[in-house]
Amino acid sequence: MELPSTRAEAWRWADLGGLAAAAALGPVVDDGDYFLDLPGARLLFVGGVLDEARSDLGRVTIEAIDAGEHALGKRAKGAGWELRLGRHAVADPVQIVHVATGGENHMPATIVLADDAVAQVVETYVGAGWSNRFLRVELGKAARLMRSVRLLQQGGFVSLREEATLGEGASLVTSFLGAGTAGSRIDAQITINGDAAFAEYGGALLTAGDRQQECAVRVRHDAVGGQSHQLWRAVAADTSTASLAAAVEVARHAQKTDGEQSLRGLLLKRTATINLKPELEIFADDVKCAHGATVGELDARALFYMQSRGIPTPRAVALLTHAFVADALGRIGNDVVRAAFEADADAWLEQAL
Repeated sequence: MELPSTRAEAWRWADLGGLAAAAALGPVVDDGDYFLDLPGARLLFVGGVLDEARSDLGRVTIEAIDAGEHALGKRAKGAGWELRLGRHAVADPVQIVHVATGGENHMPATIVLADDAVAQVVETYVGAGWSNRFLRVELGKAARLMRSVRLLQQGGFVSLREEATLGEGASLVTSFLGAGTAGSRIDAQITINGDAAFAEYGGALLTAGDRQQECAVRVRHDAVGGQSHQLWRAVAADTSTASLAAAVEVARHAQKTDGEQSLRGLLLKRTATINLKPELEIFADDVKCAHGATVGELDARALFYMQSRGIPTPRAVALLTHAFVADALGRIGNDVVRAAFEADADAWLEQAL
């Protein structure tokens, strides 16, 4: 495979070897039911192919989609799912489950919301293999999209390339949870083209064993009065690695921009590694931008206090770790989806501690 070099800054922490290993995995079977109790369309892709018998497309269609020039994203061109809503349209939640069955599978997707349209998309990745996806999002004036992505694969690798453009007053809120035992890479380019648009992009990456998870997100402000928030939490145990790179770019004419980054890492063991890289590139002079990055261990005093009250050490560690990632998951607006994400995080903690 022709893959980028880790000498390139955007790929410095990439687990490129994990991609090749994931693509070489043998066939596996996963017949679990991973849909949440929500109304609306349900799409099940097995090995990158739609299972029509177990799917209800609703307003979603299957189309031929171009995936651009991104090193991994371009591999996903071809037939994929598309959600396109007209002006003032409001759709029930769309659930998409991706089941990897060994080897590699690639697929593109498109979400296009016209002015004042509203949509919610929930995606879940399970199975084992290399799942490679490309997503293009286009939001019109005052359109609103909420996305929630669960990375629960038990083996292999998940690579996501996402490109989004936001029109005037549009809102994009995307939350991720990496709580599987596979490696992952979240790679995104978000461009705020319309005045007073809002983008929130973040989540929690939970790693254990010798696995690697990473994200590389760049938000470009190209209009007046835009807001962006990137809130990421990483928890690393054993000899695993979590890497977070978040960038904000403000064009010269993008005055009144409000850009915020919050990157925090928690080491459950000192043999683990967390890499954080916040970045601000500002050419405008009337902005409010800030970033923060910290890596540390659990508060020893809080842990001792809980132990002194009779709470077993593993339970105390789990409670403190859950509190650490709660602010990232608490931003999910749908109660059912948020509860599922919190349950996934708790299940990961039970296995990792």
